[in-house]
Amino acid sequence: MCKGGFQNPPLPDTEMGESVQTLSLGKSGVDVSALCLGAMYFGTRNDHATSYRMLDMYLDAGGTFIDTANIYAHWADGGRGGESETLLGEWLRERGNRANLFIASKVGFEYGDVPRELNARRIEEECNRSLRRMGIDTIDLYYAHNDYGCPPLDEVLAAFDRLVRAGKVRFIGASNYRAWRLEAARCLSQSNGWAAYCCVQQRHTYLPPRPGTSFGAQIAANDDLLDYCRATGLRLLAYSALLSGAYTRDDRPLPPEYLSAGNEQRLRTLRDVAAEMGATVNQIILAWMLHGDPPVIPLIAASTKAQMQENLGALDVHLNAEQMQRLNVAGTAV
Repeated sequence: MCKGGFQNPPLPDTEMGESVQTLSLGKSGVDVSALCLGAMYFGTRNDHATSYRMLDMYLDAGGTFIDTANIYAHWADGGRGGESETLLGEWLRERGNRANLFIASKVGFEYGDVPRELNARRIEEECNRSLRRMGIDTIDLYYAHNDYGCPPLDEVLAAFDRLVRAGKVRFIGASNYRAWRLEAARCLSQSNGWAAYCCVQQRHTYLPPRPGTSFGAQIAANDDLLDYCRATGLRLLAYSALLSGAYTRDDRPLPPEYLSAGNEQRLRTLRDVAAEMGATVNQIILAWMLHGDPPVIPLIAASTKAQMQENLGALDVHLNAEQMQRLNVAGTAV
């Protein structure tokens, strides 16, 4: 298995079959690491030592893009929310590396005594709490973690814009938004001169969910969203990209939402391409996202050295046009 890692300095977006080290963050004018490290369980399921080890491995490989949220991970044993940001802040202070990193966090879901809401007061209060927990002056990327349509979208965007103008946030993003709401947000930001969403983070993996499937508050990317990102330059980031190990672990079967005849064919094709490339199935999924049209930034997670090395190894998997075509069309005629 390839050791993997980000080249230093990172390379710009590249042609099909070449290494993808960085991708632009929409139209923000900045490039970020092509694999974003998800810190969801740092400080809860992943203890202090494990979390530090994963962060250090990612950083040593050249990665700079770290994703957290105010709610992580209140549902884990002993969790109340804020543990991930707190641990990340401790690591930043001990390593003295804040200037080298691009930090993303989110607001909108409930935890502790904080309700599920996205009004102006909540956005601003939670931003301040996240800044304090991480011990930083500015969040590089701040997401609206959900979209409930109440309060009005203009109140949400105006609040984010105030945070940007105050220097507390550099860029803003959306998560769990549908394409039509992203377009409504784009028009509001444009007409009012407000900061605009530069990216969207959505549930997304190689296997499409069955038509009509609902994941509750989590919104899965679909062809409509991919078309919208392709047309507007909005960057898509994928969470649950590897379905928590379900592609490869016998003790974690595929969720029923992904069971279909078409997906059985896609799995066969996925395994065939992995065998051809001498790579793992998980690496092919991550590489498929990086080489897609539009390219997608996957969020990776790891709690062991082997998992981190496998994820980083995807950066060395160079899929050619024929392999991408096979992966894309597999199962579509079933």
